[in-house]
Amino acid sequence: MTTPRGMRWIDGGEFQMGSERFYPEEAPVRRVRVDGFWIDQAPVTNRQFAAFVRASGHKTLAETPPDPRDYPGMDPEMARAGSLVFHPTAGPVRLDDPSQWWAFRFGACWRRPLGKPGPLALDDHPVVHVAYQDALAYAEWAGKSLPTEAEWEFAARGGTASDYAWGDELAPGGAMLANYWQGEFPWRNQALDGWERTSPVGAFPPNGHGLHDMIGNVWEWTCDWYADAAGLAPASPCCVPSNPRGGLAEESYDPLTPQVKIPRKVIKGGSHLCAESYCRRYRPAARHPQAIDSSTSHIGFRCVLRA
Repeated sequence: MTTPRGMRWIDGGEFQMGSERFYPEEAPVRRVRVDGFWIDQAPVTNRQFAAFVRASGHKTLAETPPDPRDYPGMDPEMARAGSLVFHPTAGPVRLDDPSQWWAFRFGACWRRPLGKPGPLALDDHPVVHVAYQDALAYAEWAGKSLPTEAEWEFAARGGTASDYAWGDELAPGGAMLANYWQGEFPWRNQALDGWERTSPVGAFPPNGHGLHDMIGNVWEWTCDWYADAAGLAPASPCCVPSNPRGGLAEESYDPLTPQVKIPRKVIKGGSHLCAESYCRRYRPAARHPQAIDSSTSHIGFRCVLRA
């Protein structure tokens, strides 16, 4: 097969998925196997997404006013197109209330990541404000798929079993190897890596598979429904699951809001907002649930082709 443009081939194999050193949702460590696949060398950029929109006429969820009938109790004033945008706080705050640094901004979308008025999206930065359905639509248009959680993590590890995509030290010798938050979150970003928000894809060195931005910069959608990793582990240590998948859509709802029946997918890789003081999820094993109808200024995606 001819090498697809902008993609890298990942030989299949077995690896230790997950971690028991950071957050409980990453455990237990379990051995799994994936078949070989092609994966985008970098997250999908605004330039690439714009080409898709021109060719298909696709309108993202963030550009579509929500229907109040789908959200009982919604304030009618909120029935306008927009998306969630991060904004730093004026000083230190408690870290148990994300609403202090997230705001729904009307007009925020992939074209204008900070809302209106605001700067236009930069061509070589990863596209953001894409909900799951937007990422899926792009993948189908491109003749590709979204990766499974196992495929994504296997690729992100770059052939290692380390905590990070390059080793067990976050900033070896003080080198900034990914776009993440340095300083006290969410108010003081020292930007030692050179970026306060997203960075151009390829601005940091690739991992061992030649892939850029597998950790940091933007979170990335996978096609797996979210489930506790403990429930995904094989029943017997003698069994190595091949090409494992996530849970069930109806079991992925947020247990903290049982009245909201919106399924969640797994996102991977962390983003430029992950910090040592708050969210150490700039690692291959890190995982997080995300409602499929949500979009933010720090979530993007990349695609795969399966052999």
